[in-house]
Amino acid sequence: MSGIAFPAPDADILARRDAIVAGLAELLPPEALIVSEDERRAFETDALTAYRRMPLAVALPSTTEEVAAVMRFCNAQGVKVVPRGAGTSLSGGAIPQEDAVVLGVAKMNRVLDVDFADRTMRVQAGITNLAISQAVAYEGFFYAPDPSSQLACTIAGNIGMNSGGAHCLKYGVTTNNILGVRMVLLDGSVVDIGSDALDAPGYDLLGLVIGSEGQLGVVTEATVRILRAAEGARPVLFGFETSEQAGAAVAAIVAAGIVPVAMEFMDKPAIEICEAFAHAGYPLDVGALLIIEVEGSDAEMDVALARIVEIARAHEVKTIRESKSAMETAAIWKGRKSAFGATGRVADYICMDGTIPTGQLPLVLRRMDEIVKSYGLRVANVFHAGDGNLHPLIMYNVNDPEEARKAEEAGNDILKLCVEVGGCLTGEHGVGIEKRDLMRHQFTQDDLEQQMRVRAVFDRNWLLNPAKVFPLDGRLAA
Repeated sequence: MSGIAFPAPDADILARRDAIVAGLAELLPPEALIVSEDERRAFETDALTAYRRMPLAVALPSTTEEVAAVMRFCNAQGVKVVPRGAGTSLSGGAIPQEDAVVLGVAKMNRVLDVDFADRTMRVQAGITNLAISQAVAYEGFFYAPDPSSQLACTIAGNIGMNSGGAHCLKYGVTTNNILGVRMVLLDGSVVDIGSDALDAPGYDLLGLVIGSEGQLGVVTEATVRILRAAEGARPVLFGFETSEQAGAAVAAIVAAGIVPVAMEFMDKPAIEICEAFAHAGYPLDVGALLIIEVEGSDAEMDVALARIVEIARAHEVKTIRESKSAMETAAIWKGRKSAFGATGRVADYICMDGTIPTGQLPLVLRRMDEIVKSYGLRVANVFHAGDGNLHPLIMYNVNDPEEARKAEEAGNDILKLCVEVGGCLTGEHGVGIEKRDLMRHQFTQDDLEQQMRVRAVFDRNWLLNPAKVFPLDGRLAA
């Protein structure tokens, strides 16, 4: 693929590489600095694997103090810094440049404090999303945001991209579940933003940091909300003849004021791919599937499901199957959570991420299918239907440059469609490099300049995660 441009590396920085590496070696223990080409290769890309750049060096600090030392040094040397969690970004958010140092926080993975009374937990930013819930599960608590990559993705990356997940319909995305962060600025200053309180006084700087894609600083610690797990949870499979019927049912459920804990959508290609992998018992004789999960007491779940079933029947539901055991529930969610990996067994693909008003689902589902077919490609749709966060998987042959070009163009057309119906370019994957050049489709130049002015307050020389989010030709002068 070659549709996304990268700026030329700074020749002066490349010429000074040995001196820069030597300076980093004075700040970090030997095991925390990666300099050989073979070892750096593991950090040349993220989950947007079509694009790769070999970083200048890789720093893997273990403490906030080491992060601050690296940032201070890189700022003084004029060296770009690319923050990295687990490298699961699907938008190229952690792809480096040849003149940049990758600063990874994966070694910073400890639980620092748990307060069950106040329902808070303080963790280092390199801890995985799932590990947070696992650390408090013994007391019946959990951390709500649950991206499909939660087994691997870090809270640092979740904060950078404002990640969501299947259960964000009820509990919200990352920004709704973070109370505070410790962040290192480019000059090495360490700042604490937010607090243990439900709402901190003053400007909402925490809201600014979450979703900023590593362009304002490097988050090293986070204080998260932990929640008491519900008394029970029950997913139900609803099969429909067409995607339009399923989309209309979703819109009707939301319009009725019902808030399930999750409402996930799969079209026929996705159903077949996920069932072949997970053997979850998905119906194969339908054109679209909804996984709707409710939670609470048995009485609460019965009432909610009765109303949802009523709406589904009004939209000509073909199959209704309720989970009857913990094993069935685990299988149902295994299929959904494995969708991206399962699709990778079938074909190469680009996973898009756009958000639309739920009332536009029937129209957008039809138009997405038409767009992808017009390029002679296939698409499997699996997404968070309740909040309109779409994840079409556009399948292509990565070894065919023409198919790769068509896949990117089809993806761009889908994201433009999301904006045109009143949605936006991203829901939880961020902008990264993937959507950088589409930002003008959603924002005016004045809008972009205002955003870039805020960014420049933290990093006037554009050293933090450069060449991301904003069009390359639109960068403000330092």
